[in-house]
Amino acid sequence: LLLLLLLRTYTHTMDFQNRAGSKVGSGGPASWSETNRQRKERLMALAMETIDLAKDPYFMKNHLGKYECKLCLTLHNNEGSYLAHTQGKKHQDNLRQRAAKDSQDAPTVLPNMPKVDIKRFVKIGRPGYKVIKQRDPATGQYSLFFKIDYPEIAPDVVPRHRFMSAFEQKVEAPDGKWQFLVVAAEPYETISFKIPSNEVDRTEGKLWTRWNPSTKQFFLQLFFKTERVAIAPKPLNAVYNPMGQ
Repeated sequence: LLLLLLLRTYTHTMDFQNRAGSKVGSGGPASWSETNRQRKERLMALAMETIDLAKDPYFMKNHLGKYECKLCLTLHNNEGSYLAHTQGKKHQDNLRQRAAKDSQDAPTVLPNMPKVDIKRFVKIGRPGYKVIKQRDPATGQYSLFFKIDYPEIAPDVVPRHRFMSAFEQKVEAPDGKWQFLVVAAEPYETISFKIPSNEVDRTEGKLWTRWNPSTKQFFLQLFFKTERVAIAPKPLNAVYNPMGQ
């Protein structure tokens, strides 16, 4: 009993003012809840001075008279509570994530490129052509010789050609066994020849072209590499055959 009375007397006479961590004039150190409340009040006061709710895209007042944050999907009883929320970690993290997403979704602005005038002309049909399949007796290489007639070719135009994979064209189902030789010259329609997909020998003298402006004929010859031609290739098929041959 005497010990209990001494403890009560000591409790009533403790110096809470000079206790470690306490403020001058306070009765003791602030609790966690008190510190958190004071922090929110400071954030609320700061937000009310710097944020205009009328310009906040995520601020909304619902039909119950409460306030919502459309970004974080949180509910608040008053404007001060919402403003304190905007200064918190969750809201700031969501703002950074939204800004990063908006920057990724934003359309890429291309630099000003010089405009190229698209040539427009009336096509007059497909040119006549002749294809000869040959074999070099010295090397055993198979070759294809093309002669294409352009009697009405436009002035200062030289026919052009390129090889196109079967997977680039949209005329028929792609087949890896074939490729296309495409030849173009204005004002004629572009024509293409379906040839085996064996590798073309591009060494000097094995792939050559010639344009004769006098006769207006275009010549092209190509050789296939022998190591990839085990048997004779299938007969050439032309995608466009205006001569009915």
